[in-house]
Amino acid sequence: MTSANAANRLIAHYLGTARRLPWRRLPGQGAPDPYAVWLSEVMLQQTTVAAVAPRFERFLDRWPTIEALAAAPDEEILSEWAGLGYYARARNLIACAREVARLGRFPETEAELRRLPGIGDYTAAAVAAIAFGERTAVVDTNVRRVVARLKGAVAPSDADIRAWVLAMTPAERPGDLAQAMMDLGATICRPKGPLCGQCPLVSHCLAATSGDPERFPAPKLKSSRPQRFGTVYWIERQDCVWLVRRPPSGLLGGMAALPGSDWNDAPSTQPPLARVRHVFTHFALDLAVVAAAEPGGEGWWQPLDAIDQAGLPTLYRKAVDAVLASAERRAAA
Repeated sequence: MTSANAANRLIAHYLGTARRLPWRRLPGQGAPDPYAVWLSEVMLQQTTVAAVAPRFERFLDRWPTIEALAAAPDEEILSEWAGLGYYARARNLIACAREVARLGRFPETEAELRRLPGIGDYTAAAVAAIAFGERTAVVDTNVRRVVARLKGAVAPSDADIRAWVLAMTPAERPGDLAQAMMDLGATICRPKGPLCGQCPLVSHCLAATSGDPERFPAPKLKSSRPQRFGTVYWIERQDCVWLVRRPPSGLLGGMAALPGSDWNDAPSTQPPLARVRHVFTHFALDLAVVAAAEPGGEGWWQPLDAIDQAGLPTLYRKAVDAVLASAERRAAA
């Protein structure tokens, strides 16, 4: 099967099986909104479609245009992002929105898009292909797996994958092919238990022919995560808890938080109200929540019955929930 035939067969399959997603325009529904395409791609980085879909709609309801998003205060955007994780994406989202608003439009080519703050190779290619119809290689984890299996490649290089994807990508409707490959990888050509019998490309897939498609591509070896420890302080007064905002740069930069120490290699020796464990990309954190009497520095009293509105990232929300459920707090109340 030629690359063109594979693309045609995959697009034909996509026309009948495409996932209905809030940011997607299906063939025949008109040109996609570049703002929606960009916002969804940023949100989907290392986050599932199921988690992103409702949050994407909330973002669009609150900021229906990129100009509206660019004009919003940082704290409001960061609070709305809370719970999606990988918070550097939110800071990059803000910077990118303001640059696009300054330019007056989204750039329309992969090369121009890559110059925007926080936009890497994949996001630039995806927006260029889906929103603007540029013929470019859109390669995410799902696409990489689909192409590696089709070619029977155990350890393909990034350059090989890009070349194979570009060879398949037609000049017309490149965005349809990109989304068709994403859907195929997400729903049929899955990492475990691929549904080869439902795949439109199975008769020409070398991985399927091998009888063991899960071998392709070989998984990357995972390194062990270092262990870190931290302490945060629970300061409560009249059914409110004292919150602060983390420094604007660094991990969880600009997010609401419980006040606390730096994260280091030694566990706290203070008796905690609760402990929580959280795994980041590059390390695991054990966090002790310790009672304290008085707040220090800048912050605010957040009513506990409105804690959902504080915009706490997952780590600190887990810490709050653990304390609220703790016997020690209930006894002291």
